[in-house]
Amino acid sequence: MNKYSPFYNAKNSGGVRTRRAISKTIIYIILVIISIIWLLPFVYLVIQSFAVKYETNAIIPAQWTFNNYVSLFTDEVYPFWRWYLNTLVIALVVSVLNTVLTLVSAYSFSRLRFKIRKSYMKLILVIGMFPGFLGMIITYYMLKQVGLANGMPGLFGLVLVYISGCVMNYYVAKGFFDTISTSLDEAAMIDGANKHTIFWKVIMPLSKPIVVYTILLAFTAPWGDYMLASVMAGGHTELFNVAVGLQQMMSKADGTKYFPVFCAAGVFVSIPIMILFFKLQSYYVEGVTGGAVKG
Repeated sequence: MNKYSPFYNAKNSGGVRTRRAISKTIIYIILVIISIIWLLPFVYLVIQSFAVKYETNAIIPAQWTFNNYVSLFTDEVYPFWRWYLNTLVIALVVSVLNTVLTLVSAYSFSRLRFKIRKSYMKLILVIGMFPGFLGMIITYYMLKQVGLANGMPGLFGLVLVYISGCVMNYYVAKGFFDTISTSLDEAAMIDGANKHTIFWKVIMPLSKPIVVYTILLAFTAPWGDYMLASVMAGGHTELFNVAVGLQQMMSKADGTKYFPVFCAAGVFVSIPIMILFFKLQSYYVEGVTGGAVKG
């Protein structure tokens, strides 16, 4: 309130400011505590990745070494580098294909009007309520019938399964496209543009945040998948992704011996996700459609 207002009360104004300051302080303290709790497991993972050996009930290792990271690429029993490369290639291919298919589908639902549009969207939402692992076994046997399970073909089958359900995630992108005024489409159509041109030349340049969101979602899904990747690998060690490979490493009798190496692998696996997040996070807060239809 303006101090020159006849209703201004310096005492009450000071009390409001004090309450706001206390409230903000409490909120910051809570956020700091939550951040510390959230970071503790990762800090522990990083510290243990430099331990010479696993020590029970010891947070800080007695001896430190960098050999655990070297072992990731030299160990012949557990070929981590092969698992990492498998996961990276699959995640990159899936993120590109999923992003294109998801955004095209979402744009179609947002802009096009066809007879079964609403029924189709409702059907997809209903199907999406069921967990994906319910159909995992039958999916595996269907792929096996066409030769896309077990061995090297299993990787292609895995990619096919990942991208086959990408349309199920259309609703977030559709909600974003709904916020972009249709007057842009109409103006482009007057200039002679078709739907294909409008989507790629007009809508996509204004949709960086949803593109980034879709890429991150599509990339992280196969990056951390265990259940489906385990089934499709068929026991072939060289075809494991990092999740399946690290689980196999820790489930063996020598899991304690490999615990520091496991922690080093966990740190290494988190690097691509962190790079993606820090490089692309600015688009989350970017105002895309503000002023797009002005003038």
